Amino acid sequence: MKVQPRSNIASSDSRRRSRAVAFFGHFGLGNLGNESTLQAVLYHLRSRLPDAEFTCICTDPEATKATHNLAAVPVNPVLVRSWRPRNRMLRLLRSFFVGVPNELYRWLAAFARLRNTDVLIVPGTGVLTDAFGIGNWGPYGLFRWCVTAKLCGCRLLFISVGAGPIYTRAGRFFARTALRLADFRSWRDESSMQYLKGMGFPADRDPVYPDLAFSLSSAQMPLDSTGKRRRPVVGIGLMEYAGRYSVENPRASTYSAYMQALLKFAKWLLARGYDIRLLIGDLTDRKVTEEFRGLLRDEAGVPDDDRVIDEPIETVEDLLAQLAATDLVVATRFHNVLLSLLLSKPVIAILFHHKCASLMNQIGMADYCQDINTLNAEKLIEQFRQLRKHASEIKHTVDQNVEASRGALDEQYELILSHICPGRQLTRPEMIRIRDAAAGSGELRKIGHGASN
Repeated sequence: MKVQPRSNIASSDSRRRSRAVAFFGHFGLGNLGNESTLQAVLYHLRSRLPDAEFTCICTDPEATKATHNLAAVPVNPVLVRSWRPRNRMLRLLRSFFVGVPNELYRWLAAFARLRNTDVLIVPGTGVLTDAFGIGNWGPYGLFRWCVTAKLCGCRLLFISVGAGPIYTRAGRFFARTALRLADFRSWRDESSMQYLKGMGFPADRDPVYPDLAFSLSSAQMPLDSTGKRRRPVVGIGLMEYAGRYSVENPRASTYSAYMQALLKFAKWLLARGYDIRLLIGDLTDRKVTEEFRGLLRDEAGVPDDDRVIDEPIETVEDLLAQLAATDLVVATRFHNVLLSLLLSKPVIAILFHHKCASLMNQIGMADYCQDINTLNAEKLIEQFRQLRKHASEIKHTVDQNVEASRGALDEQYELILSHICPGRQLTRPEMIRIRDAAAGSGELRKIGHGASN
């Protein structure tokens, strides 16, 4: 299914009127999945709203400005620098004399930023989790900005967002409250919808659309470069252990077993004439590739030669280029898997979060997964053999589902323009077209002009 953008649908008045649009998310810290999400939504909204003013509320504003040519402010601005005393009484004093002024300042800064903003968008990513704490990256920061947005009269849109895990009562309260304030909500996958429904939020009233990274610009996709090497290349995407983002009670032994299973798989590949390309999806994964190279050298006796390719990955463009230079991929990070599929690469996914299984189900590759907690090298080798054997059919299935996902997201961008530009109304034929196109992706459950609050 191929759906062409309909850039001429909106009225000329609503398109000419300059809108102030802010994005919220954990951007700028080197997570290439998050960066690809922001790149995708920026590309599509800039092309549809060329006169709009865009800004980003993010974790690292300076990096976001440099990467995306976008004005940016911090999620948690600081008025007074804090410290971490060991004495309990000093910690209480610090909370009162430093924490309270800082928090008041953050609310005032949020008001100052959003009072002249029309729309606040939370684009994709897994912002609905307290695995890294309530504050900073957690649900409280999201809650603060969503409440401020509504007090300032902004429209609030959650588009293709993921959810979970949320372990604490406070985390569930802040997440549910922020979501209830939304004018529009859509979920990245069925599993996020079910997760939120399980904690008492009526997520099944909202549509499910694919991850926004499926809508990266076609012009950004590099040409396949596998023909430049003499031997077939298998990409192995490594990841630091996700800890509580993966399971409530993480164990160090899981990471050790994960590395040993991939080490055994890598030795098998090298013995059968494959080259290996090491991949990452977050800049923090660099230490894992260094550790893996050390294991290959010290435990497997693999010398540091050109059979194991380990080139720097700093940006989304770097990652795409390196994925394009592989024949098949075994990956752990969610967006390593997704971008491989986007480039028509057969892939095996190592599952560390429910989103990974949901993605592989969506794309028709549920048989090519393994849970990170029970990763088995022999099973991985057998899955790889099957992947290699059926690569042509798999590519055909993947390409069809990727194209359907891109079409569904194209329709979602048109749909949310009615929230960014309220003067624009969708006609009944447009609504039917949106519903049918998105349903064809296997993802959309239900659709309407706005979320039920």
